[in-house]
Amino acid sequence: MKKTNHKLKIIATVALFLTFVNTSKAQYDAMFTQYMFNEMFINPAYAGSKEAMSATLLHRQQWVNFPGRPVTTSFSLHGPLMQNKMGLGLSVLNERIGVLNRNLVYASYAYRLKLDKNSTLAFGLMAGIHNQINKFADLKTNNDGTVDTQFSQNSPSLLAPNFGTGLYYTNKTFYAGLSVPRMIDDNFKFNANGTAEQTLNFTPNKYHYYLAIGNVFTLSSDLKLKGQAMVKAVQNAPIQFDVNANFLIKEFIWAGLSYRSNSAASAIIGVQISPQFLVCYSYDYGLNSIQKYSQGSHEIMLNYLFSYKGKKIVTPRYF
Repeated sequence: MKKTNHKLKIIATVALFLTFVNTSKAQYDAMFTQYMFNEMFINPAYAGSKEAMSATLLHRQQWVNFPGRPVTTSFSLHGPLMQNKMGLGLSVLNERIGVLNRNLVYASYAYRLKLDKNSTLAFGLMAGIHNQINKFADLKTNNDGTVDTQFSQNSPSLLAPNFGTGLYYTNKTFYAGLSVPRMIDDNFKFNANGTAEQTLNFTPNKYHYYLAIGNVFTLSSDLKLKGQAMVKAVQNAPIQFDVNANFLIKEFIWAGLSYRSNSAASAIIGVQISPQFLVCYSYDYGLNSIQKYSQGSHEIMLNYLFSYKGKKIVTPRYF
């Protein structure tokens, strides 16, 4: 039985790797359960949406104990300028999946239009660099566990520009965002002799469209409910969606549940250590066959708000 499970893990690992390097697929975006704390990567118009400079660190360990599993770390920094009329941000991401290692660095700009006292509509642009390395030398391709030299020497590296755009509306308790974060499909194409060639395609039918909405409901003086949803769509693929509900208890404890379509159910717990500092943890239980060979997914998030010019932040930021 153990031998059978071992073979299944090997097969699943190879299938996972092929999923991410197959050139017939559109480019993919990193996945986070706590995406609501990392919207800089999906919408540049989010930059400057808080009344202070915001720093967010997110680390995700997906499908723990699964061979070749994704491990993702991201950091974002953004804040308002010119009396909240503009926003600037920087986002950095590293992701490792099997023998694939990818890094993204993006700068974001948002022009913020005040609609009334409490409402703002922002228009955003983002541009940056994507670096991807496929370390085929780490794969054992022969039955005796050795490496095929001809195969291992072909470890392609990709360095390509990319850009995106988005809209973001917000007021005191509600937000809605629509974005296309990456507009260039950068990938590898393998020719007949197995040599990899870099390809860049500006193809709208491969765009990933994101629609995200959220609202905070005050249930009592000590209890608030923050509901959020995100829909991701790309041509010739099923629509994906995330929905979650988080309760804020006494402006101190965050607790909630999340569901990702045909993928996972999640529990989220967080502590609002101060109005400026938030720490959250989430656990995903897989709803597909991978859960049989893993121990779920873990994610931790740290967010800190730097107040401006002595202005004190007295309440937590909901979005």
